Amino acid sequence: MATAGRDGAPGPRKRPRTDKNRSEKNRTEKNRAEKAGTSKTPKKTHRKGQPRRSATPDVETGRVRLNNARPARHQGPADAEESGATYVADGVRLQKVLAQAGVASRRGAEEMIAAGRVEVDGEIATEQGLRIDPDTAIIRVDGARVIIDETRQYLALNKPKGWQSTMSDDQGRPCVGDIVAERVMAGQRLFHVGRLDADTEGLLLLTNDGELAHRLMHPSYEVPKTYLATVKGEVPRSIARTLREGVELDDGPVAADKVTVMDVHEGQSLLRITLHEGRNRVVRRLMDAVGFPVVGLVRTHVGSVALGEQRPGSLRVLGRDEVGALYKAVGL
Repeated sequence: MATAGRDGAPGPRKRPRTDKNRSEKNRTEKNRAEKAGTSKTPKKTHRKGQPRRSATPDVETGRVRLNNARPARHQGPADAEESGATYVADGVRLQKVLAQAGVASRRGAEEMIAAGRVEVDGEIATEQGLRIDPDTAIIRVDGARVIIDETRQYLALNKPKGWQSTMSDDQGRPCVGDIVAERVMAGQRLFHVGRLDADTEGLLLLTNDGELAHRLMHPSYEVPKTYLATVKGEVPRSIARTLREGVELDDGPVAADKVTVMDVHEGQSLLRITLHEGRNRVVRRLMDAVGFPVVGLVRTHVGSVALGEQRPGSLRVLGRDEVGALYKAVGL
């Protein structure tokens, strides 16, 4: 557009402002600032507006980062010895394996590795980017193995009174198999860990992890089970000591690990009994032997797994902490 001069004559035409003009102006100003020593290079930021994180994992963050690992039975031969880490050139990066197992994000896994919380085949791994074979390596976080096989199932059932602790019943009686029938038809192979007699209700574990189930049932691992027993008669306070010292049954002596008299009222008593025996009807036979027959029995705990407020006949999936505690109890 033309402009008029002071004398009314047409003035020079103004050039429109272009990106090229602006870039030339910016370079000129930058050169002047550099000569004056006041140039500052702005710090690069993340695309979301946050400062970029250091490429080096933060050890302190790794020490306190939450471990979401789901402990596992094993990822190698059952008798494999953890004699030192084996790394393979074409393997999977350790932090990726941990992330896929749900332990933490890849960044979080790197921080946990840097903090010395991760073991591979019994050896603490602190170097980033190590490649392993997840099918054979034994991985631990904070001392507990990490599950890689997501097909493992760990369930808690509140078995109702009157139900059989079997997966099927040839007499047509209600059984545990009826409750998990849909899971079995969907291809899950489940079995119950131990049994509760038909008149006993409460916590019954189900899994497809054969090694864990075997160890939980084996008396040598002494996994405690806790029961609430309602018995006929008003028990004396000395009953706790009697049961802890042991009682002779027809198949050998049995002793409770812990006994607490919860209540004595109107000709009945309520006791909390913890023992690691797994013999058939052992609590009922134990109380019969001391003259106080059981009229109601509920199993409330297996190891540190609790029945809680679970409804009779309902299933729930065990949490990572609960599964981890069971593995620890049996040395897996």
